[in-house]
Amino acid sequence: MKKEQVVHCQFSVWYPIFKQHTIKSLILPLPQNVIEYLLDDGTLVVSGSDHIAQGTHINDSDAEEDIQWSDDETTTTVTAPEFPEFTAKVLEAVNALGGRVFPKLNWSSPRDANWIALNSSLQCQNLSEIFLLFKSSDFITHDLTEPFLHCNDQDSPDPNINYELVLRKWSELIPGGEFRCFVKENKLIAISQRDYTQYYPHILKQEESIVHAIQQFFSQHVQYKFLDEDFVLDVYRDSQGRVWLIDLNPFGEVTDSLLFSWEELTCSGEITQQQDGPAFRYTTSEVTVQPSPCLSYRIPRDFVDLSTGEDAYKLMDFLKLQKSQQEDHEDEEAPQ
Repeated sequence: MKKEQVVHCQFSVWYPIFKQHTIKSLILPLPQNVIEYLLDDGTLVVSGSDHIAQGTHINDSDAEEDIQWSDDETTTTVTAPEFPEFTAKVLEAVNALGGRVFPKLNWSSPRDANWIALNSSLQCQNLSEIFLLFKSSDFITHDLTEPFLHCNDQDSPDPNINYELVLRKWSELIPGGEFRCFVKENKLIAISQRDYTQYYPHILKQEESIVHAIQQFFSQHVQYKFLDEDFVLDVYRDSQGRVWLIDLNPFGEVTDSLLFSWEELTCSGEITQQQDGPAFRYTTSEVTVQPSPCLSYRIPRDFVDLSTGEDAYKLMDFLKLQKSQQEDHEDEEAPQ
């Protein structure tokens, strides 16, 4: 995997090519001060900006509300930053996409941080919810700090990256309909069940039709149209049998190989010699069900050690946002 391949897999690069075959999305440039905030351990959430952007009337004292911690000797004030212009753009984009979005950066989504969200969902309605996920995600931090870590051309200079917030129209995808496809030299060589930790009986029953639908989609809409000949694509097969492109990833160890190993995927012909079409692997029974690999991210370091300073502020910020979000949801559900 080379750095150029990673660059080509940025959402803003492949989305215009396959726009007709994927979920409607909007892309917003990420301001430098927002990037710095996402990488800063000192604060966790944005205070009040979403409500200001939506026209909610608040007092000046509320807008400038500080979180204060005091002891016998000192008083420390921590003020969460606000980004009014960026907040307004995000709110406009969310509304244009129906009011609910799935957020990600150039490559990754914060799926390792769904433990921190209400209802353990990556569905977001405002910037505060997006920030809460992003600042809790190792995947997002990887995008921002070391996107070329696993490339084999480390001697070459890192390409310049313009970071972007990607907002995708929220869609209720059934995990049993998601598949990861491995493409080598523009040939579909392997397909893996995406959520391999669970057993879905319909996959066993529909094996042939699933493979046929994905092969047909690949040959008609993807093959020879991407910038590289080696890549990985995630697809979704809906209840009508139609296939949609969900994401594109580099062909290399930075991408999870799921039910295959990268050793067999990179050894030419090893997994395809016994059949004409791509190798297809899926969980065949409940006996083989495995724990989710994201479980390792469910105990954040921020909440393990709350004994000193900054960690306590971060917990306070988190609890404050959770309370605010819960009140917002209760207001939305109340009869008018």
